[in-house]
Amino acid sequence: MRGIVVGVDGSGHSIRALEWAVKEAVVRHAPLTVITVHPDIVSYFGGAVDNGEARAIAERVRKELLVEVNNSLATLGESLESVNVQDITGTAAAELVNASRDADLLVVGSRGAGGFGRLMMGAVSSQVAQHAHCPVVVIPPQDRG
Repeated sequence: MRGIVVGVDGSGHSIRALEWAVKEAVVRHAPLTVITVHPDIVSYFGGAVDNGEARAIAERVRKELLVEVNNSLATLGESLESVNVQDITGTAAAELVNASRDADLLVVGSRGAGGFGRLMMGAVSSQVAQHAHCPVVVIPPQDRG
């Protein structure tokens, strides 16, 4: 998975990270991998639940992210040879750190969809910045006031 990896959770911060990653992939002529991570659905007894509805939602999210990438490319008037959108089940920070093993660059928003709005960096971006195996770019919020 050489190239640029970007983590997206649907928050405004992650969409800004996606836009930045698309531009950077165009400049570098690099493959782009977009990763979204959702947690396992666990049953009352602790086992993973195979839920067809969750798979359908994951596929819809994957398609929506591909549309977002294509919109960013259309705005730039550019194209990319390789765009891969992955929906992964797991823990966001762990999966992004794992993806960084084979990446040239990892891009995340400064905060995700979590509830602590006054934090400068969220838990995932902080963990990724500390533990990634490649350089990390953390995209700040648009208004820094």
